[in-house]
Amino acid sequence: MSAASSIRRLAELHADTEIWWDSSPLIFEAWRRDCQGTWGDRPELLEALEDLGQFDSLDGVFRGCTTNPPLSLQAIEDDPVTWDAWILEQAPQAPSAKELLWRTYEEVLRRGTKMLAPLWEESAGRYGHICGQVDPRNLVDTDIMVAQGQRLHAVSPNVMIKMPGTREGIEGIRILSSMGISTNATLCFSVAQILAVAEAARDGFAEARAKGVDMKGARSVATMMLGRMEDAPAFGEQALEQGLELSEVDRRWAGVAVARNAYRILQERGLETMLLMASMRMGPTVDGQTEIWHLAQVAGGRTVMTIFPNILASFIETYSDRELEPTIEQPVPEDVLERLLSIPYFRQAYEPEGVTPDGFGELQGVRVTGESFAESMQTLDDHVAAIWAQAQSGQ
Repeated sequence: MSAASSIRRLAELHADTEIWWDSSPLIFEAWRRDCQGTWGDRPELLEALEDLGQFDSLDGVFRGCTTNPPLSLQAIEDDPVTWDAWILEQAPQAPSAKELLWRTYEEVLRRGTKMLAPLWEESAGRYGHICGQVDPRNLVDTDIMVAQGQRLHAVSPNVMIKMPGTREGIEGIRILSSMGISTNATLCFSVAQILAVAEAARDGFAEARAKGVDMKGARSVATMMLGRMEDAPAFGEQALEQGLELSEVDRRWAGVAVARNAYRILQERGLETMLLMASMRMGPTVDGQTEIWHLAQVAGGRTVMTIFPNILASFIETYSDRELEPTIEQPVPEDVLERLLSIPYFRQAYEPEGVTPDGFGELQGVRVTGESFAESMQTLDDHVAAIWAQAQSGQ
């Protein structure tokens, strides 16, 4: 068995598995160079790295790309000289610092869309999407989020709009879907949210088709944030209240269990929305061997796996000479599931009616992660505003 293609072998376990890059494509080459430097004396890993390809052809492994405000900010911070010069050049034409912020945010997205455009064209719009997220400081204002989504989609037809899994965000997904615009529901920490997203997209797409809207490339995905769900303090706190101390194995099974349950129900109900798994973590360590269950234990389904650069590199290295098999339809061990279901936090995430739409925005993961996304957007806002003020003062 070749040691060069563990990621490709993961994708090939199911004809409809998609591997996405979980970062701005603008940093891909820098990541590749870092890997080459680290793996310089390991030809089998360098071969695997080459096997990934770029974002521009079906011959490569990648089928799309997810970004968010922290990842867009990272792309700018990784090349501050270039970006600060671009922002300063654009500042005189911007009527306000806020407008300059959006033009900058769109430019990061626009440059990414160009990298994936060949894949979009080659696949007739099936692949080659790149996610552009609405401002995470507006998680509960449907009208503002929809307007922002329309603006971001206008950058390029292969832009998929990232909306939050709040009640208001999911209503926005229905509206955007009715316009034939692709969406990705982020901040999902429960099966209930994922199902609500799928139903909203279904209704929106039905309306779009009834109106004769051009549906080329229109699709829906719902992001299960595996590691962030497992990391929530409430999970460990409630486990202790039940007399349980969560091990690394328990936590990883928790994310796998929620993903498998969401996937099962989506397939049983025949919903178009694809489960997108993100926020992967390393682990657990089993019998002295490092595992990446957030990939290996949810493999082999009609899913999207968006993989952060460090996890991608670790998977290439860790699974270079190991067999992979379809696992997403396998049952979680009964004793593990029984133990996890004794914890209210897990039941809320796992059960299809574990939380109502009015409670989506109050989920701990939604609040904590949403706040971190908002902080990154505010950091970018402040940086652009400072350059805009500099331009206005003629300095």
